[in-house]
Amino acid sequence: MTGAVNAVASLTLYGRAWCHLCDDMRAALEPLLAEFGARVEVVDIDTDPSLEARYNDWVPVLMHEGVELCHYHLDETRVRAALTAQSASSPR
Repeated sequence: MTGAVNAVASLTLYGRAWCHLCDDMRAALEPLLAEFGARVEVVDIDTDPSLEARYNDWVPVLMHEGVELCHYHLDETRVRAALTAQSASSPR
């Protein structure tokens, strides 16, 4: 491989369009996304019956690489640790 590509950290936020806790978590994530150059994919669980069954009572749920970081409210310490670990392991 001739050049290294820096991986952009990606989080997945499972939530609902009408969920105020989901809106709150998304807003609380913004400074961390900017700080780490990360992105978040927001998935509305109401568009997929299997996701609705899995996350119905837990939204919002924030995931990173298949690992749940937090639900209901942002756990900034845990999210920061996951993003720091990913940035440390990304090629420069």
